Amino acid sequence: MAGKGDTRRRIIEIAADLAREGGAAQLTFDAVAARLGTSKQAVIYWFPTKEDLIAGVALPALKAEAACASAAVEEAEGPADAIERFARAVANFHLADLDRFRLVYLSPQMGNRASRPRASDRLGQTIHPVTSAMYGALETKLAVDKSFKVGDDPRRAAVAVHMAALGHVLLVAMADAIDDPLAHDPADLLDSLVALLTVGHA
Repeated sequence: MAGKGDTRRRIIEIAADLAREGGAAQLTFDAVAARLGTSKQAVIYWFPTKEDLIAGVALPALKAEAACASAAVEEAEGPADAIERFARAVANFHLADLDRFRLVYLSPQMGNRASRPRASDRLGQTIHPVTSAMYGALETKLAVDKSFKVGDDPRRAAVAVHMAALGHVLLVAMADAIDDPLAHDPADLLDSLVALLTVGHA
């Protein structure tokens, strides 16, 4: 007989599969219950709202991404090195599992706007501390050297570096999805991205 932890874990696995197949719009209690072979109320027992279910699916991956990026900058020697380590860590984390990347960053965008779940304050309170800590790790390294020009806001620069790394992964994932190889090797493109992000600095 499956334990309580097994049931919760199985619900998350099913929810992840549904999101991969059809986006967040497919993440319904009825669909999860049907695959689990149980009642809708049994799913709601573990995840009272849809946002709880989405967080259950996405949060572990977001935490793993943040931990990877934060660890990468710990030993950085200066802002440029920190940016390079951060960008490479984020990109390589997601390139290692494009399905996970699609689940976390792309599936919430699938379906028509009315059917997509809206982030609530409670969901934000779950996710924001994770991303905040990740940005804080890079921000700290960028703020150390005042001669390193990243605009007037190291925090904003940290967010921008994250966005750039995710953009790299997005295009690789898109090329992979349509089986259309990129003209340049993704590793070489990541090298070019890092060079652009750190241009003019040792």
